[in-house]
Order: sequence, then structure tokens, then C-alpha cells
Amino acid sequence: MCALATNFETTAVNLQPAGADHILRALPILVIHAHSSCNCRCIMCDIWKTKEQRIFSVSDLHAQLHSIRRLGVRWVVFSGGEPLMNPELPQLCSILHSEGIRLTLLSTGLLLKKYASFVAAQFDDVILSLDGPPQVHDAIRRVEGAFQLLRTGVLALREERPDFRVTARSTVQKANHAHLMETARTAKSLQLDGISFLAVDLASSAFNRPLIWPAGKQAEIALSLPELSVLEHRIESLISLGETEFGAGFIAESPAKLRGIAAHFRAQLGLQSAQSPICNAPWVSAVIEADGSVRPCFFHRSIGDLRRNSLEAVINGPEAQTFRQNLDVANNSVCQNCVCSLNYRSGRV
Repeated sequence: MCALATNFETTAVNLQPAGADHILRALPILVIHAHSSCNCRCIMCDIWKTKEQRIFSVSDLHAQLHSIRRLGVRWVVFSGGEPLMNPELPQLCSILHSEGIRLTLLSTGLLLKKYASFVAAQFDDVILSLDGPPQVHDAIRRVEGAFQLLRTGVLALREERPDFRVTARSTVQKANHAHLMETARTAKSLQLDGISFLAVDLASSAFNRPLIWPAGKQAEIALSLPELSVLEHRIESLISLGETEFGAGFIAESPAKLRGIAAHFRAQLGLQSAQSPICNAPWVSAVIEADGSVRPCFFHRSIGDLRRNSLEAVINGPEAQTFRQNLDVANNSVCQNCVCSLNYRSGRV
């Protein structure tokens, strides 16, 4: 699930391409799905259901190094699936580090202890999925002992590198909407450096959904009206007590962003109109899936395939240019239902 946005929201300004050709001459951020599958079975995600075990390989990276250099990629985020399931991840990191590129790992944490030495040495920071206090986390992950594995993984990282930056990302949904404060306290107890919250995605075809979920499936994860009321109360408690209890900056979102999570669920219930976030992701980033397809963000459809073209050719091909030319973020239905956003200011990687 998308976790990148929070790193920029507090400092970014809108960045649109200059000129009328819609060609991207720089691509500071690249998200790579290192593995097509996952070692969790989360109810809010279908990635783990895939039968194919695809990876983004060293040969895939070598084929794109020229584009990565020409586009000035400065930050690579390894997502998935679970990136640590990719046996070629150490080589991928070594190659990218030699290019002077910042590396971030998005992980479930289940394999973190096993690979703590490698992660501490090769990555600049880690963002872990945290769904709530231990019992809630394990129930959502549907993996016995998932929280304990995450906890021991964090401890192993700290032993390797005490100053290593480790944060959490929590996806708010039916099963954990009443536990925001407990989730933040859990992150603190794990000695994490912070936590971010975002609403669950229900309305897109991302995350290995061949079709948008039907209403019945959405209802298993979305909030009812009484649950929305509970969430709004929990958000206000987090806003009023969070900085005092956890310190400034531990909770990544501003009060407005936290209230925006409730607004997202209000829109799903038809209580207000959906509103797009301020976002420039298609102009400053791209998402490469393990099969080589390229998306302008996590949620919009693919604009090309790296098995047939270079990254530079894909993001500046006719389909990609037409997409950016016609994308009206404020009024686009995909953007209006987006649960996260990237609003990047040049020079802040």
C-alpha cells in the first residue's frame, strides 16, 4: 500500500512540467515492486493472491540504468509485494548505491530479523506496515506471530545500526479504525521514529485487483456510519494528545491530513463529495511493477512496459504524454478516490 506520500506532504509545493510538450526531463523518484507476491494475507490487499512469483531482476535494472542516469533518479523505493522475498535485492541495492541513489524499503517486517544486517547496510530508511496493537495487527495480517516477527526485526536492526531510521505506516480500515492511539503507542513501544496513517484503498484496481472490488467486498473493509463516528472521535483524540504523548513530528500527518482520512470515508458513504489531494506524482515519479509494467502512480493504469522499451521511452511515449496532458487531478475520478498523494518539491530528496 502506498506509504511514500507522507514524506513530502509537509514541505512540498505543486510542481507541474514547464512547456507544452509534456516530456519529463527528470524523474527524481522511482518506486520498484521488487517482488510480485507477499508473505502476509491482509484482507485489504490482494497482492498475496497472485500465483506468479515475478521479481524485478538485476538484468532488468541493468537494462534501465542508462534511463535512470539520464532522468536523474535520486530516490528508489522498493515496494511490492514483499521486497525481501527477492533473492536479487542485495545486488539491486549495491548497483543503485553505486549510482548515489537513496534507497527506502517498504516491508511487512516478517523477514526483517533474517536480513537485518543487509537492510541496515544497504538502505537509508525502512517503512514498516503496522496495523495496530499486537492482536489487531496479527488479525489483519492473518499471519500467526506477525507482530512478534516485526518486533524482533526492529530490535535486530537497532543492534546493527542504532541510528537507523525506521517508521511505520498504518492503513485505517474497519478492523483497526478504533485503535489509532493504541497503534501510535505500539509504534512508540517498538522504538520507531514515527508513524503515518492513511485510509484504505477500496476503489482502485491497484494491488493485484483485476477488477475493482464489488460492494460486498468493500463493505468488509469500509466503515459504517457508526464506525465513522468512532473514527472521527479517535482522530480528534490523536490530534489533541499526540504531540504531548509522542513528541512533535512522531505522527507524520498534520491535523488536516488526519481529518482527511475521515473525509475519505465520509465520501465513500455519500456524505460529502470526494476531493482530490494536491499531487504531482505523474510528473515526478513512476511505479515499476515486477512484470515490467510502468504506472504514473500506484493507482492509474499502466502507460507502458519495460520489457519492450526503456524507462525513458515509456514515460515520454505517446501514451504517457497524452495521459499527463489530459490529467486534471482535481476532477479525475481516480485522483478523487486516492488515499495518498505525492507533492514533491525539487531538491528535497
